[in-house]
Amino acid sequence: MEWRKCYLDVILVPLGFFITIAYHVWLWHKVRTQPLTTIIGTNARGRRFWVSAMMKDNDKKNILAVQSLRNTIMGSTLMATTSILLCSGLAAVISSTYSVKKPLNDTVYGAHGEFMVALKYVTLLTIFLFSFFCHSLSIRFINQVNILINTPQDATSIVTPEYVYELLEKGFLLNTVGNRLFHIGLPLLLWIFGPVLVFLCSVTMVPVLYNLDFVFGTGKGKNENHDDDFV
Repeated sequence: MEWRKCYLDVILVPLGFFITIAYHVWLWHKVRTQPLTTIIGTNARGRRFWVSAMMKDNDKKNILAVQSLRNTIMGSTLMATTSILLCSGLAAVISSTYSVKKPLNDTVYGAHGEFMVALKYVTLLTIFLFSFFCHSLSIRFINQVNILINTPQDATSIVTPEYVYELLEKGFLLNTVGNRLFHIGLPLLLWIFGPVLVFLCSVTMVPVLYNLDFVFGTGKGKNENHDDDFV
């Protein structure tokens, strides 16, 4: 009897999650093997040149560098704040004695038992917590770059453009991971209304992300390997 109530949750939710994870594994492979066919790889190459240009002509471009990094920090701060606010709301719902599942029992498919409802909210809470963690670490690395990018360059300088670029890439990598975790959490929010919506949203999200992640109309870099551009 329990299987009849939750079989859609057991099948559709993991399947939708697997589709999203499989896409990101394939995207990671493309970034490592053909970076210039992806937005992530192309932007990483551009940031390498940007760091070199900022540090080479630091006297004239120091304000531009600080302002650009500040805007990035503001974006990460916004996402971290949103994630922790969602975590606080989910924690309040989990600890509340009010049963949020009652109005939905007769309107959606899937299981509505106490265990399943708890599993839904705990899963969401975990994903948004990891998103907050990644964004907070991203802010840490970009703050370091904000200081080091204005370091005077000389023959004995320990802080090189390559070192600053590696710190910047770690910050952007964590920012990307935090954003993707946040995006994965959005379909799972629909799990409250049933597993069918989770699956449909996950399947719809993949082509949307594909169009946002890949460069179209150029043939550059399709056979190039630039593993050294990524941390």
